[in-house]
Amino acid sequence: MKLAFVNDVIYAYALRSPKAVGGAEREQWLLARALAAAGWCSVVGVRKGLKLGERKLIDGVEYVGIGDKQIFLAWFNFFSAERPDWLHWKCASHLWGVLVELAKVTGVRTIFHAAYDTDFVPRKALYVRREWWPLYAWGLSRADRIFVQHEGQLSGLNARWRSKACILPKLCTLPQSVGDVPAGKPHAVRTNHVAWVAMLRKHKRPDILVEIARRAPHIRFVVCGGTTTSSTPAGFGERVVDNLKALPNVDYRGRVSPDEAMKVIADAAVFLSTSEEEGFPNTFIQAWSAGTPVISLRLDPGGLIDRIGMGTVANSIDDAVASIHALMQSSERRDEIAYRARAFIEENHSATRVVKVFEEALVTR
Repeated sequence: MKLAFVNDVIYAYALRSPKAVGGAEREQWLLARALAAAGWCSVVGVRKGLKLGERKLIDGVEYVGIGDKQIFLAWFNFFSAERPDWLHWKCASHLWGVLVELAKVTGVRTIFHAAYDTDFVPRKALYVRREWWPLYAWGLSRADRIFVQHEGQLSGLNARWRSKACILPKLCTLPQSVGDVPAGKPHAVRTNHVAWVAMLRKHKRPDILVEIARRAPHIRFVVCGGTTTSSTPAGFGERVVDNLKALPNVDYRGRVSPDEAMKVIADAAVFLSTSEEEGFPNTFIQAWSAGTPVISLRLDPGGLIDRIGMGTVANSIDDAVASIHALMQSSERRDEIAYRARAFIEENHSATRVVKVFEEALVTR
């Protein structure tokens, strides 16, 4: 079977570029590699970074230059030339409806993979071209398969789409080490900081991070994330950076490579999430795979944090500060959480598990 993707950032991750940013793109990169290792043919159409017709094989995945001119024509020619069995697309986009039809014209079946809980509320899902939501909704109705991230997304799915949907676990292998930091490093010998990793987008609520750091002046925070205007007002990120740099207990590192971000998470006592809307953050999986507890404001995908006991869900800034203090005071409690978290990742998010669910979903529905 042959699976196609069309996303330049997947190629950036394959090159291990420090500029690669995006949880959805990282997840597609991991999925493409895992399927290739399992015998699939994974091919990624790249508009920029490869010349038209140029091909590169990286980790079993083939990257093909499709040209950077008219996007719809580039996609059509890519599907016509490569003849994949399936197309995988992740995240809500005003282009999805057109992409589905281009795929169908060329005999390609389509998979939509949710990234946010709002992806199935078309009127609210789009961050750009919001007025094009009917085209996006059309694409959802025409998709052959839908993957969701957790039970909450599945139960909230429109009844007419639920028959073609299933939960696809996020893929994560347990790392043995992250740079010079052993994965699963005992908490008593960690650097005892709170990690926060994300682009400084408004919905990630880095302004709340600033307030939490102010209220916990004796705790060190290591913050990784660059400014952006994507889904964010101009100047928002810059103001956050100024506030972070003004706090003596914050080590603000800006935009870092994926490897450096993972190292910060793996050596942390706690990973902090302040996002107000997500689906199932990749950073949660990364933290748990490294044995780092997660403290999240409100967000708990599928109720996993509370149900499995892999951290704390805080309902307010005060709750978050109290939870950070409580976990910081007990390396033994953090080690207990770390053990549960890594066992959960190994059982539910291995490449073998994800590939099995993926293949069964395409064959049985």
